[in-house]
Amino acid sequence: MTDKHWKNTLVLETATLGDAIRMLETSALQICLIVDKDDRLTGTVTDGDIRRGILRGFGLDRPIMDVACRDPLTWRPDGDPVELLQVMSERSVRQVPLVDGHGLVVGLTMREDLLSPHPLPNWVVLMAGGLGMRLRPMTEFTPKPLLKVGTKPLLESIIEAFAQQRFENFFLSVNYLADKIRDHCGDGSRWDVSIRYLEEQEKLGTAGALGLLPETPTHPVIVMNGDVLTKVNFRSLLEYHQEQKAMVTVCVREYDVQVPFGVVKLDDQRIASIVEKPVHSFFVNGGIYVLEPDLIARVEPGQPLDMPTLIDDAIGRGETVAAFPVREYWLDVGRVDDFLRAETEYRNEFP
Repeated sequence: MTDKHWKNTLVLETATLGDAIRMLETSALQICLIVDKDDRLTGTVTDGDIRRGILRGFGLDRPIMDVACRDPLTWRPDGDPVELLQVMSERSVRQVPLVDGHGLVVGLTMREDLLSPHPLPNWVVLMAGGLGMRLRPMTEFTPKPLLKVGTKPLLESIIEAFAQQRFENFFLSVNYLADKIRDHCGDGSRWDVSIRYLEEQEKLGTAGALGLLPETPTHPVIVMNGDVLTKVNFRSLLEYHQEQKAMVTVCVREYDVQVPFGVVKLDDQRIASIVEKPVHSFFVNGGIYVLEPDLIARVEPGQPLDMPTLIDDAIGRGETVAAFPVREYWLDVGRVDDFLRAETEYRNEFP
């Protein structure tokens, strides 16, 4: 079966990383098919390929072929779809270009096209128990996740984003003004999802509530702070996590800090150079995680635990902790300035 929008994924091999990102943002197919001037396939670039390039420091002007898979899996347009589905499952491939005997791209098959639509089994845990002290007095009588950003409460926007991507099993970790969150969200039926609550009798930190889950999950779990407004593709996040064979995947965001002065570099007592107002770039924690069930099973019920401590433990055990660079819209609505910015940007980013 060929996706009818596959031609929107075609990009010339002379394109840049920036061109590929723009194409991925306008296409829901999460792949670029790289072709020469005669439409012969020369490679593919997926969402994951681009994110790995960003982690390696590649700029937007980098040639697309520097991050491309030059020998991708392809299939004949008249090939057996049952066999194709088996191969895609074995190789954990979501998209396969269809190529004729002359090497010309004639279509694109998505794994979802070969399956009946179904919701994802992965649980989503939303941390919604914070005091919201930095947003006082707005949070004095309203929990931070229920503050309206745009036309609806922040927590509602988060749940709807997951529901649209076919996640249906939610846990909300609550503490401060928990009754108001429970009254607003209920059992989740208004979004056709299931919502259960993790009651923190005392503050358990950013990971301790995971010890309150009723049982150990059977699939990776997405954990997200309840004050993050984002357009991250959570399906792509899960696929990336699985590709990396990670115990934990942490969403990271580039953050620039400009020194407001000229920075002097010294060589003993002599000035070697002066750099005027340099900008330093860092990757910062984006407050969105994917955790394997084995890691969640280590969280002791009722014991305070912060996510960095849990992640450091995984690193200390030699387990893979992957970084997923967020290139989509992302904003931590934790301070008044951030809240005002979210109010301004919401209409453009979430029409």
